[in-house]
Amino acid sequence: MKERKSELSLKALEAEVLAEGREWTRQRLQQRLQGQAEQAGAVFPPPATAATSADVAHGRGPNNPDRYLRSRSGKR
Repeated sequence: MKERKSELSLKALEAEVLAEGREWTRQRLQQRLQGQAEQAGAVFPPPATAATSADVAHGRGPNNPDRYLRSRSGKR
């Protein structure tokens, strides 16, 4: 018997349920982290820090993907 198109295939159903589970887990983690941050008197998520002009001038700005890479000599 052919599966009706209105019914989800097993693979599609599994993907949907897994996505729902990931979202539930993300929300639960966010709630628990927020609770810990409130107990500690901190703000979650922490506010973003702006790069200084010296950081940007030396290639250490927030949009530089190589900012954590160093050569063997320790210099960039």
